[in-house]
Amino acid sequence: MGMINENLEMVMMATAIIVTLLVILMAFRGQVRHLVNERLTFVEGRENRLLEVSTMISEELQLRPLLRKIMEAVTEILQADRATLFLYDDQSHELWSDIALGLDDAKEIRIPHDAGIAGSVFVSGETINIKDAYSDDRFNKAVDKKTGYRTRTILCQQVRTKAGKPIGVIQVLNKAQGVFDDADERNLRAFTAQAAVALENAQLFEEVMTVKNFNEAVLQSMANGMITVDAMGRLTKGNDAAVRLLNWRDLGEHIGAELETLFANENAWAAEMVRKVLAGGEADSALDSRIVVEGVGDEATSVSVNFSVQPLLSAKGEGIGALAVIEDITSEKRLKSTMARYMPKEVADRLLEDGEDALGGNIQETTILFSDIRAFTSFSEEAGPEETVSMLNDYFSIMVDQIMTHHGILDKYIGDAIMAVYGAPFSTGKDADNALKTAINMIMALGHFNMSRQAQGKMPIDVGIGLNTGEVVSGNIGSERRMDYTVIGDGVNLAARLESATKTYGAKILISEFTVASLQDEYVLREVDRLRVKGKSEPVAMYEALDWTAAYPEAIFPNRERVLQLFEVGMDCYKSQLWDDARQAFQQAVGLNPADKVSQLYLDRCHAFISSPPDEDWDGVWVMKTK
Repeated sequence: MGMINENLEMVMMATAIIVTLLVILMAFRGQVRHLVNERLTFVEGRENRLLEVSTMISEELQLRPLLRKIMEAVTEILQADRATLFLYDDQSHELWSDIALGLDDAKEIRIPHDAGIAGSVFVSGETINIKDAYSDDRFNKAVDKKTGYRTRTILCQQVRTKAGKPIGVIQVLNKAQGVFDDADERNLRAFTAQAAVALENAQLFEEVMTVKNFNEAVLQSMANGMITVDAMGRLTKGNDAAVRLLNWRDLGEHIGAELETLFANENAWAAEMVRKVLAGGEADSALDSRIVVEGVGDEATSVSVNFSVQPLLSAKGEGIGALAVIEDITSEKRLKSTMARYMPKEVADRLLEDGEDALGGNIQETTILFSDIRAFTSFSEEAGPEETVSMLNDYFSIMVDQIMTHHGILDKYIGDAIMAVYGAPFSTGKDADNALKTAINMIMALGHFNMSRQAQGKMPIDVGIGLNTGEVVSGNIGSERRMDYTVIGDGVNLAARLESATKTYGAKILISEFTVASLQDEYVLREVDRLRVKGKSEPVAMYEALDWTAAYPEAIFPNRERVLQLFEVGMDCYKSQLWDDARQAFQQAVGLNPADKVSQLYLDRCHAFISSPPDEDWDGVWVMKTK
């Protein structure tokens, strides 16, 4: 009986304990439920906030505002004091940041991509969670000493794209309560995954904007007018040069306008060209064309342009529009027109391409042409000033045409004389031939000019032409107030002497032995003398060019072939001092052509030497005592 009572007491005691425990558990259940609910609410709130923040940052495309939003979101989600986001610069291989949340007046920070805790995380990709910064050797205490800040805890993770490419590091400091735990690591990892997408988009957007701004700057800086149209032929962009060239008041007034509105009436060809490029996808251009633009009041002005159109293609090669480049060549055409008065078009074009360098000082071989009107003083006195000026203008026009036709440059007018240059600033490879052909054609053109004058009852004129080939100095020569492109040197002076000698020898064209040596084609030439010009010691052989006579009736130079044969025989005898034999040959030549002044000159010399032979050291050279 005693045993039963003892067991019963133990059962009752155990029951009491259980009841007590149940009462205690029931009392704590409410608290536990409250704590659990609080925790669930916190976690749910943080997840909702994480979702909100992720959505918010995904909508931001500007990089620096995005960086600040990310920092603010990180400190809020992880309940941290400060945060820094470092981005990787693949050009300098550095980690950089100019937003460090929690620091005043943050300036751009740059560190080597593998330096410190941030560099270690960037290189390794591992998460670093430091519970006590001052006990970790990787932490640099110098930063705290400099700023007066106390770093306790650090959570640092790599930021990488979906493809796994690291683009930066996010570093969070000092959790508000306690240390960063596994949940913080998970939340930061989830957040950085979203942030990486936003960062990648923002960086891409920044690159696109940089390219866009660069293209806009290039577009606006272009001297040529440039406009773009979409696939439908509507204006989308234009630069300042286009606005000025087309004389638009404001670009905005024309944005969206169709090609046929932009280029109407006389300019319809431009709209048609752009439409053709839009339809066919192939570039097109129109050189030296004309665009009519609005002028002052109701007046319209014409602009000379080079108009070129390029198709604009998408990444898939599909047409998305066209780019039209409008180059204003009005000034260039005006300059070319001015230059064309002095030089051939080809030379003018090349000078415009090569610029001023082509007109710098150079030593080069050229052929110089001098022409002069005979007895001009007497003509001007008899004809009077008005007729003299009229005749000179007509004469110069005809002569300069011949110079230009044969690739020469008009150097200058010297009163009634003309100086032309062949081979400067650019050589044609046949400069001597071009100069001689000019001279021959000048004489023939003069014949037609005189026929016209005589038909009008006006006096004819006569000219002499001298040519010489040699090295000269060419370039812009003059004062600061006025400079001219010209050539100077002995080669120029000799050409002038030869032109002057035509009066003595009764020749139309005299050329030096140096020009003869440079000729590539065949011509009718005869050596007329070896002369020593005033101021020079070396004699120069000079030749008369007679090709021009072929264009005239036989009466101009009768029996030309026979006269030239006799003259050559006479010259051989003359050089050998066979005066009587030379006299006979020249006498026959004069008999066949009494107007051949050169044969008559040598006939007179033979008579003189027969009467008074020259000294023993005579070398056959005639000394020219006048310039």
